[in-house]
Amino acid sequence: MIALDVPSLDAADSLLGRLDGTLTGCKIGSQLFTAAGPAAIETARKRGFRVFLDLKFHDIPNTVGLAVREATRLGVFMLNIHASGGLAMACAAADAATKAAGDFAIPRPLCLGVTVLTSLDRRALQREVGVPTSVESHVLHLAALAREAGLDGCVASPQEISPLRLAMGPRWVIVTPGIRWEKAAETPGASRPDDQVRVATPRRALAAGADYLVVGRPISAASDPAKAAAAIVAELSAP
Repeated sequence: MIALDVPSLDAADSLLGRLDGTLTGCKIGSQLFTAAGPAAIETARKRGFRVFLDLKFHDIPNTVGLAVREATRLGVFMLNIHASGGLAMACAAADAATKAAGDFAIPRPLCLGVTVLTSLDRRALQREVGVPTSVESHVLHLAALAREAGLDGCVASPQEISPLRLAMGPRWVIVTPGIRWEKAAETPGASRPDDQVRVATPRRALAAGADYLVVGRPISAASDPAKAAAAIVAELSAP
């Protein structure tokens, strides 16, 4: 899925137009949704793209439930909440999606719990967030809570895919950002051009058990986004 982290509806539509026929899904996050609102979802859907609404809802259960209801009404394919918001909040999200799908007679979106952001490593998680366990342990804890609440899967970095798949089983949906090319993803301590620290190549993420890969700058910042997207698809399809 292409991450539509762009500042305007025109920029999003232009990028989607260049990728039409190569990719079939997109992620709409805070930047584009703040700039364009529901029109961004409508534009992507009209072009035939399935939409992952990446707004990471995190609030009291009632507020999150109402937000999820509206997101469902907009026809998104996937949405997410912060699993760290607690069991009651996650339950409210799952229940709201199910009820809204019935009320509006549309498919229920996949509801995901965001575990630990890819910008955090163990030191930041412990020192800044106050979580004393390892990143992997906290990811597994939040994923288990999300499943208990009735969510369908989680968002996690490539480094936690294998333990998640082992712990959560084959039906648990794993969505993975932090996808980078070989040099940036595999060189320990290498200088990185962005803020994601727990990353992997597309092929390694897929082999580890990811269901969906969210790819942003390796495609959107490329001189030829369509060519970059096609290269990733080819890498994933290679024997």
